[in-house]
Amino acid sequence: MGRRVLVLNQFALPRSAPGGTRHVELFEQMHGWDATILVGRRGLLDQQEVKDEGSLVTVPVTRYGGNGPSRIVNWISYTVAAFLRGVFAPRPDVVYGSSPHMGAALAAWSIAFLRRAHFVLEVRDLWPKILVDTGMMGETSAVYRALKMLERFLYRRAELIVVLAKGSATDIIAEGIDPEKVVFIPNGADPEDFAVQEDREVLRDRWGFEGFVFVYAGAHGPANGLDLVLDAAHELVTQDSPVRFVLLGDGVEKPRLQERVRVEGLSNVDFRDPVAKSLIPEVLAAADAGLHCLADIDLFRRGVSPNKLYDYMAAGRPVLTNTLGEVAEMVRAADAGLAVEPTEIASGAAGLAGASDAELATFSSGGLAWMKANRSRAALSSQLALRLARLC
Repeated sequence: MGRRVLVLNQFALPRSAPGGTRHVELFEQMHGWDATILVGRRGLLDQQEVKDEGSLVTVPVTRYGGNGPSRIVNWISYTVAAFLRGVFAPRPDVVYGSSPHMGAALAAWSIAFLRRAHFVLEVRDLWPKILVDTGMMGETSAVYRALKMLERFLYRRAELIVVLAKGSATDIIAEGIDPEKVVFIPNGADPEDFAVQEDREVLRDRWGFEGFVFVYAGAHGPANGLDLVLDAAHELVTQDSPVRFVLLGDGVEKPRLQERVRVEGLSNVDFRDPVAKSLIPEVLAAADAGLHCLADIDLFRRGVSPNKLYDYMAAGRPVLTNTLGEVAEMVRAADAGLAVEPTEIASGAAGLAGASDAELATFSSGGLAWMKANRSRAALSSQLALRLARLC
């Protein structure tokens, strides 16, 4: 009999959906483990309905809009529903709580405590620090102090802490946590999943791509810094540049960003709806480069695991990132593209658009080789399986 792992992540999604497929890709290929992933019945992007599929089991959650009180109620509804489902599910060997918000991690610890299972905490973002850095909360607020206490409580109760960025490990260890129980399991992607056989020009026609197209595929939220992309578009549109930005995805900031594009007449920006993860390979094959963008926040220089960037590199696209620190160092080490200052997207985009075919081919092959050697999903899954097995 294989061991059971119960995973709590409100926003996990199947491969067929646009968005976060990390846990499906990690746990469904872990040999010797039977995984159940508890997710919210409404997804992060546009509150789309999520259905049970494979290892995913949905629990009811409330609807929300924006970043106001309704979103907090939505998090609480998931925390309660996932806890109740986990308490009455078959007894797991490991309960794995992921922290897109800390309620999921708290519910995971509670289930592990009651079911006498091992508790593993996955830190995706450094909560509550990211809420302060994005201006959503002040360090002196009572809510921040309460979340900080919860953060330290979970760090100390976890038998293993999985981080997606090396910089996150530094911050966690600084809280007095034993370095031996912190393990680095980043996001990743398998290049073979992005292989496309169709002719590139056919795909460009299908997706309506003209000029030198940068694709951004991801969330449109406060942390993503997409105003910096529009600033770059404003600069380039006056220069008769061939650069075009295709922003693929959804989020609370999207309506405001679309209105800004309309008012400023940014004809070089094209917003698209989210697409299923299965269609991302052909979108990237049709594009000329991938764009990775984040807000200019110090935390992102050391505490981020750029899953969008990994997809671009696995698809063999040259990349442009405006995120300094770990992300920029990785892009340069892989020779996968250009890393620029947060506000210098325009110059970086113009640089890639003006590069020779040979230079672009070098960036493409560099990113592919680096992904195969360092971020294969199969290798990451095996690493995680080994660490969970040691707990048991």
